[in-house]
Amino acid sequence: MKPAPFHRRAARRAASFALPFLLLAACGTLSAQPARYELDPDHISVGFLVDHLGYAKVLGMFRAVRGSYSFDEATGALGEVRIEIDTQSVFSNHAKRDQHLKSADFLNSAEYPRMVFTATSGKRTGERTFDIAGQLELLGRSQPLTLQATWNKSGTSPLDKSYVMGVSARGSFKRSSYGMNYAVSNGWVGDEVPLMIEFEAKRK
Repeated sequence: MKPAPFHRRAARRAASFALPFLLLAACGTLSAQPARYELDPDHISVGFLVDHLGYAKVLGMFRAVRGSYSFDEATGALGEVRIEIDTQSVFSNHAKRDQHLKSADFLNSAEYPRMVFTATSGKRTGERTFDIAGQLELLGRSQPLTLQATWNKSGTSPLDKSYVMGVSARGSFKRSSYGMNYAVSNGWVGDEVPLMIEFEAKRK
């Protein structure tokens, strides 16, 4: 049998050398894929503050929240953010006030049972800080909202061995921009609503 021409042997050698590098590159591409995270309903707090007559701010929270997002620890790429808040779950430690907050004067929970924040991406502003510019849907309207988020920690939980990511986020919005105008003009109830979000999320 005649030996293969030189250029064919060289091509085969080049292919044999290239194959491991192609496999490594493929593995690198796969490892760079963002992971999916789901908010842990047992470890999430969504709070808010609203000024009352200028004397002090009322602290409230929502007790039913769900959500998910994608995140790549290596690159800091964040995407597919969705946080759903059950407006019926509002709690301010005062039963009569909570009923008022659920009414048409404020959250109108019967007609709009969910408040939803969504974002397609986030901008890394530091080693562990991000600006997440998205949309907040409330009372049937969507308005821009940016959350300033801090990636606190990631690691294997000593409780159930799941991989957990912890985040603190802050933002604020004007409720009047959603048509929630009750007691804004006379200054009895503040228009600006600061949001405080603390959560743990489990990697899927």
